[in-house]
Amino acid sequence: MLFDFETLSDQDRYKLLCSTIVPRPIAWVSSCDAAGRFNAAPYSFFNVFANEPPVVCIGIGGRAAGDMKDTGNNIRETKQFVVNLVAYDNAAQMNVTAIDFPHEVDEIAEAGLTTIASTKVRPPRIAESPVSMECELFSTMELSPVRVLVFGRVVAMHVRDEAVMNAARCYIDTPKLGLIGRMHGAGGYLRSDEIFEMPRIKPEDWVRKAAE
Repeated sequence: MLFDFETLSDQDRYKLLCSTIVPRPIAWVSSCDAAGRFNAAPYSFFNVFANEPPVVCIGIGGRAAGDMKDTGNNIRETKQFVVNLVAYDNAAQMNVTAIDFPHEVDEIAEAGLTTIASTKVRPPRIAESPVSMECELFSTMELSPVRVLVFGRVVAMHVRDEAVMNAARCYIDTPKLGLIGRMHGAGGYLRSDEIFEMPRIKPEDWVRKAAE
């Protein structure tokens, strides 16, 4: 079945993209405005794009032209934010922070979360998250009047102690993080505890196999 994106509505394109590009990691972004008011919200249009420089990217859709929601507006003001990753144990709290609260509402308090001071940026980390990445704004790209890409340079990362196998070599026990990913539909999620191993094939091994 062919879907011509040039003939589809924005909502139909969204449904196709979100039901096929899965699972998507979730950026649980904590930020604060210039007055120091905290905000937390999840975004599944998110991923890592480079390690040198270490850059993550978040797609933020606004309510109206020029509006980047509280998260985007806070990042514009302070040039800093924290990407917290979501584990199954705090999925319900993440879902509370997805509610479209008024600007003055503290989503972190509403969800019963606790915060912990970051080391290099002003916005706090979410203490319940197993992984938190402190970020400074790298750049933004306006895709449309209501959609912007936010690129953040990771300046520090915090990983839950029990998931660190070897700190000196930066070895992480990824399954122990218990992370979840976004799936299709209005409420589809996936647990990351079902993993299979498939080693990458070396060119010389492929040639040898073909010659057998």
